This record gives sequence, C-alpha cells and structure tokens, in this order.
Amino acid sequence: METKKKKQVFIEGPISSSFIGNSIAKHSSKTNIGAHQIFLGQVRQDHKEDALVEAIEYTCYIEMAEPILDQIREDCFEKFDVSCLHIYHSLGKVMAGEICLFVFTSSAHRQAATEACSYLVERIKKEVPIWGKEILNNQESLWKINQ
Repeated sequence: METKKKKQVFIEGPISSSFIGNSIAKHSSKTNIGAHQIFLGQVRQDHKEDALVEAIEYTCYIEMAEPILDQIREDCFEKFDVSCLHIYHSLGKVMAGEICLFVFTSSAHRQAATEACSYLVERIKKEVPIWGKEILNNQESLWKINQ
C-alpha cells in the first residue's frame, strides 16, 4: 500500500464550521467516493461541584504526537478501504459548545468510512498525548478548592 502524505493536524483555537464545510466541499471532485463519515468532538459545559466548565485549554507534546498520528493514519489505511482521511484537533482555549476534534473519512462505501472514523477517534483518544485543562466559570470556587 502506498504511504499517504503527512497532514497538518493541530489548529489553534476552535475548529470553525466554515473550515469543516470547506473540507467537505474539497471532496466533491473526487467522484470515486461514495461515502463520508464525520466525527465532531464538542466541548461540553459539564457541572463541576459549584461551577460549570466554560472552556477547555488544550495542550500537546507535538513532537511526540505527530509520529503517533502518522502511524495511526497508516494503520487505518492498511485496515480499511478508505480513499482519504483527515484529523484536526484544537490547541489552546476552546469554549463550551465549540468544536475541538474533527475526524473525516471517505471511501467508496459507507461501512469502510464509518468503521475507519470510529477506529481513528478511539486510537486518538487512547494514544495521542493531548491534554485538556477545564476552565471553570467560577474561579473563586476553584481557588477555594485548591487551598
């Protein structure tokens, strides 16, 4: 199997709907594709004691993450009959309700696209050194908890 070229994964801040839409639109000329599968990870406004999650600050050890992501991509191309796949993850502050992870797979048929997308998301969450620090809307409570 041919090796696919490395892609830029990390995006500063949230992943915009226009970025997602443009990514999808770029595939309209690829007429061998019959199915796309998309996973969008969104920051939840969870309740934490007496506060709400306002945002998540994402950090990553990029020099370690990139080779892991490259291997995950290669493994996915070997395991599934996909024509292309894309992974984008936010770095920095992403507010509740905004998109922080965008995984997009394409194939001639839906089963391969669906299975590949799920496979990618699970491997990314388990193996890639990306961390998220919750930012709470009640900093006074956070300060009291930490004392």
